[in-house]
Amino acid sequence: MRNDIINKLNNNIKAILLNFDDDYKKNNNYISELKRDKIYNPIITVRTSTCGIVAGANNVLKEVRNYVNFKNIKAEIIETGCLGLCSAEPIVGVQIPGKARILFQKVNPDIVSYILDAIFSNDIINEYVLCQIYNSLHQPWENVPYLEDLPFFALQYRLVLDGCGIIDPSNIYEYIARGGYKSFVKVIRNYTNKKVCDVIEESELKGRGGGGFNTGLKWKIALSTAANKRYIICNVDESNLGAYLDRGLIESNPHKVIEGIAIAAYAIGANKAYIYLRNQHEIAYKRINLAIEQAKSIGLIGYDIFDSGFNLNITVIQGPGTFVCGEETALIASLEGKKGMPSPKPPYPAVKGLAGMPTIVNNVETLVNIPMIIDKGPSWFKSIGEGESKGTKLFSLTGKTKNIGVIEVPMGTTLKDIVFSIGEGIKDDKKFKAVLLGGPSGYFIHEKLLDIKIGFESMKKEGIGIGGGSFVVIDESNCVVDLTKFLIDFVKNESCGKCIPCREGTKIIDEIISSIIRKPVNNIKHETLERFKGIMQLESLASVMRDTALCGLGRNATNFLLSGLKWFKDEYEEHIFDRRCRANVCKNIRTFKIDITNCTGCHICVTKCPENAILGDKLKPHVIINDKCTGCGICFEVCKFSAVIIV
Repeated sequence: MRNDIINKLNNNIKAILLNFDDDYKKNNNYISELKRDKIYNPIITVRTSTCGIVAGANNVLKEVRNYVNFKNIKAEIIETGCLGLCSAEPIVGVQIPGKARILFQKVNPDIVSYILDAIFSNDIINEYVLCQIYNSLHQPWENVPYLEDLPFFALQYRLVLDGCGIIDPSNIYEYIARGGYKSFVKVIRNYTNKKVCDVIEESELKGRGGGGFNTGLKWKIALSTAANKRYIICNVDESNLGAYLDRGLIESNPHKVIEGIAIAAYAIGANKAYIYLRNQHEIAYKRINLAIEQAKSIGLIGYDIFDSGFNLNITVIQGPGTFVCGEETALIASLEGKKGMPSPKPPYPAVKGLAGMPTIVNNVETLVNIPMIIDKGPSWFKSIGEGESKGTKLFSLTGKTKNIGVIEVPMGTTLKDIVFSIGEGIKDDKKFKAVLLGGPSGYFIHEKLLDIKIGFESMKKEGIGIGGGSFVVIDESNCVVDLTKFLIDFVKNESCGKCIPCREGTKIIDEIISSIIRKPVNNIKHETLERFKGIMQLESLASVMRDTALCGLGRNATNFLLSGLKWFKDEYEEHIFDRRCRANVCKNIRTFKIDITNCTGCHICVTKCPENAILGDKLKPHVIINDKCTGCGICFEVCKFSAVIIV
C-alpha cells in the first residue's frame, strides 16, 4: 500500500468519518485504491488464516515472495483471512491492473511460478482456477465463474462475512474505505445510549451464541441497572467441537469486530471492554491486538473519542481454552482470575457480572451484526430471514460433505440446502446419515428432518436448538454409538465438577456407553440384558441432568445421546444384541475370522498382528485366536486375498 495515500487519509481521517459521504467523494481516488478498484501494480493475495496455514499457505507465501523478488516484479503481496471455502485452501488471488481479481485453489509451492508466469502473460491455468471477483470497474476473465456463482456461495448471503478473505485484515484504512467505523462514529455523535439499544431491540437481533435472547433487550437491562461501572465482554472462547466461526472472523476482519464491541460499549455506558480469546488462537490474538493499536492510533479507541465525550479501552485476555468457559458466568470467573466455574442464575451478568457490575457478554457473530444494523436500519435487518428469526446465521460446515468451510445463510434456509447445495453432497458418493448440529451440546438430525428451516422458533418446535454454529455432516461410514462415546468423553473431561448431576451423570453415561462397545468379559447371557437396561436408564438420567445441572454444559450434555437413541435405535440394538457395528468402527466388538478357502498362507497377517493372535504355517491356512484378538483390524487391512472377514 502506497504510504502517501495512507498519510493523506490519516491526516483527514476525522473529517472522512464525520462527513463520510461528502469526504468520500473528495478522497475518491485514494479510497478507490484502498478498495482495490484502481491499481497500478499487480496485487497477490495469500490467505494465511488458520485453515490456510494448515493447508500449507505459509510455504506458498514464501514461494510467492521468492518469485516476485527473483523476477523483480513490482507487486504488492497481501496476507488475507479466510474466504470461507476451507476445502479449497491454499487459495491465492492475483489482480493485475485493469483486470478482475482471480483466485486459484489448492495451490502448492511447486506451481506458484507456473500460475504467475501465465497470468502475467495475460493467460490463466484453468486447472487451478477457482473463480474471479466481480467488480464493474474491472475487465472480467473469459470463461471463469464469479465467486457468487460457485455452488458453495450461491445460496449464501454474506453480510457478516462480507470482506472476509478479500480485504487486508491488517489495514484499518482499507476497512474505513469500505465504510468501516462509520456506524460507530454515527452513534457516539448523534445517538443516546438508549437510542442505540432501541434500534438493536427493534431489529430483533437475537444472540448468535445459541441462547437466542433479544440483544437490544439484554443491553437495556445492563443500561438500566444502577452502577458506576459497566463492562462489555466479547466471547471468543468458542469451545464447541467443529466450530471456528469467531476465530475466523477475527482473523479475517478484526476491525469489524472492534466496531461492534465499541457500539455495544457505548450503548450500555461501558468504558471498558474485554475480548476473551482462548489461548490456542495465536493468529487471531495477533491480528486483534494489531487492530486495537491501529484504532487507538487514529483516535477510535481512547479518551474523548472524536470529541464525543465517550471513552473506551479494549483489552484482550487469553483464556485457558476449556469448554466450560464458553458459559458466561464461568467466563467472568476466569476473567477475574478464578477457576472457570459457572454460577447460579439469577442474578444474570447483565445485572451483576464482572466485579459485581452490570456486564454484557456477546459472541463475535452477534457483535459483527451491530454496525450493519446501525448503518442500514432495523427494518433492513428484519427484511432478511423468516418468521421470528431475522438476519443470517453462520455455520462451520465440516465432516463428510464435498465442500467444507464457514458459511452464512439467511434464517429460513433448510438443512438440506446446506448439505446438498452448499456442501454439494457427500464425498465419495456415500450415503448421508445425519447432521450433528451444535457439537457436544447439540443433536443428531436424521435425514427425515432435513427439511427443517434454520431458525430459533422453527427448530425449537422440533425439539432442536440452533446451537453456536457447529454443523458436522456424517455418512454411512460413521457409527453413531462411537460418536456418542467420543462426545460424552469430551463432556465428562470438560465438566468443571462443581455440580453433582453433571460430574457424576456424565461418568455414569460414559460407563453405560462403554459397556455396549466392548466385548463382554464373560460370555454370560444376562450381560446383554444388563447392557440393555443401562440404555433404558439413560432417559431418566438425562432428565435429572437437564433439570438440576448448574449450567448449559450439564443441562444439554445428553441432547446428542437422546437424539441418537431416538433416530438410530437400531444401531444401538446391533451393538447390544448382535455385538456388531455396521460401520466397522467400534473395534472392541469386532470379531475376525480367516476364510480357509481364500487363505494362501502368505504369513503377512501373522507378522503384522501386534497380539500374536494368528497361528499357522506358511503356505497353509491360518486361524485367529479370538481370546487374544483385540479387534484392531490390521490383519483385515493387510490381507491381499480377502481371506480375513468380519463376522
